[in-house]
Amino acid sequence: MKKQKISKLLLISFILGVLYLIYSAGYWTNAVTTDGEKAEQIGGAIATALIAPHLVVTAFAVLFNALGLFMRNRGFALAGAILYTVAILLFPLYFMFVTLEAILSYIGFAKMKKTPKPKETE
Repeated sequence: MKKQKISKLLLISFILGVLYLIYSAGYWTNAVTTDGEKAEQIGGAIATALIAPHLVVTAFAVLFNALGLFMRNRGFALAGAILYTVAILLFPLYFMFVTLEAILSYIGFAKMKKTPKPKETE
């Protein structure tokens, strides 16, 4: 039985997702820890609270994307694609950062070969 190759589309989606999470972690950490006035700190805290669910779901999407990629499992790849879509719905203003990952994950899932179920022995 041939071993399935790693999906290039899922790999690109995974790399983009990791880069986005690194960018977001740096940006939003800086937004909360600014040494400005009290109003700026409150505004940064509110913005971080608004985007937190989006970032958490995106982190789970990257995790499932990695599992689907490295385990060559269609189910994990599909779960990652769905989670990227949910992340878009949670914070629509940042759709441009996650849309490409979602599209690549869906296409990568569709191109993955189905694994045959083992036959039952009687």
